[in-house]
Amino acid sequence: AASASTQTAASAVAKPRPAVSVGTPKASPSNHKGDCPVNVTFSSTVKVKTVASRTTVAYRWLRGDGSKSKVKTLVLKGKGVKKVTVKETSKFKGDVKGWQALQVLAPRTATSKKGNFRVSCGGGDEGGGKEVIQVGVGARAWVDEGDCRATLVGRITASSPTWVRYRWVVNGDVVDGDVVRVSSSAKVFHVIRPRHNLRGWAVLEIVDPVRNSSNRVGFKIWCKDESPKVTASVSAPSSYTGTCPVTRNFTGTIAVSEGRGSVKYRWIRNGVAGSWQDVYFGGHGYQTRTVTDPWSASASGTSKRAIELYHGSTTGTVEGKVTCEAPAPEVKVWVVGESVSATQTASTCPAASLSGSGQIYASGATTINYRWTVDGVTVSSGPLVFTEAGTKTVSFTKETNGTHGGSAKLAIDGAGAQTVNFNAVCQA
Repeated sequence: AASASTQTAASAVAKPRPAVSVGTPKASPSNHKGDCPVNVTFSSTVKVKTVASRTTVAYRWLRGDGSKSKVKTLVLKGKGVKKVTVKETSKFKGDVKGWQALQVLAPRTATSKKGNFRVSCGGGDEGGGKEVIQVGVGARAWVDEGDCRATLVGRITASSPTWVRYRWVVNGDVVDGDVVRVSSSAKVFHVIRPRHNLRGWAVLEIVDPVRNSSNRVGFKIWCKDESPKVTASVSAPSSYTGTCPVTRNFTGTIAVSEGRGSVKYRWIRNGVAGSWQDVYFGGHGYQTRTVTDPWSASASGTSKRAIELYHGSTTGTVEGKVTCEAPAPEVKVWVVGESVSATQTASTCPAASLSGSGQIYASGATTINYRWTVDGVTVSSGPLVFTEAGTKTVSFTKETNGTHGGSAKLAIDGAGAQTVNFNAVCQA
């Protein structure tokens, strides 16, 4: 039975995953010129070569402003090549130039190419009677070598007093954001404080009441003292074989050579980056912190993890493996009723001998406790070991005077019993 279970689990691991491809999203309209706000619909085709009668597809939209949609799912029925078109509609209130891509997360990770679009609001009299928000003439950054930092400075201008929501994007990640009251123009700032030399680019984005962005500005930060150095490593849980669902933990270690403060990091799960998290170091000298990331597995498979530090370095990828086995079938035991007997015999009265015999059946490997009793008194008992399914015989012999009859019972702890009667063989 154990061999068959192992073969079943192995075949589940070897089962191939469906092939997935994603078409480049198309925007409709792709280049709008005219009145705003305007709705733009993005559509993309997902092609799946299914291997099961029901296949769940999980996906989300990636946007050029760094945001992501919620994860959505759909179910494909039947085996073979299946195609499905998914759509998302967004409303734009002002000029914007950007892109959207579709990322499939299950049954296999795949990301489309970027589908570009552009919205130009205008036409009619100047301003069209609408409020116009323009991003500042640019964002600029400079380097303070002494403090190992760079301050990003941006200017936001507006045609009339209004509240403006903005955010800073550094090297493709949103790192800061706020709301500011703009009468005609306002300056906004963000300070980058890395722990070592860092270079890259930054953009100031307007989120509301319209979408817009500044020019991209490059920066290079030079730190005279690059300590404390930050390093990270990650280890996978040991391979697991057993019942599912099960939770396995990936373990990461983040270390600094010295210093106090927070270190920003995020988990990379099967190639998909998670949200940024912080770990704090408050002591002196070399310090380490342990972080964990749980993996809840409900089926056989593998999962990969890595840790990315905010300054750009990423650990090697490790892989955990889970093999789900079906639970062992319940073993059943019982007394074979027709096999139970008790007989009293005498050669010289009033001396006699009482003997009993019975069979116990088990449907698989197990250990049970049995007991023979005569008129309620235990005369034989003990454990009985089965290494496989089958029948075993248990018996007893007891001296009697042969002048009385009675009852004998063969019982299994927690699994029933069988009682038989025996007769007197000697006259009183």
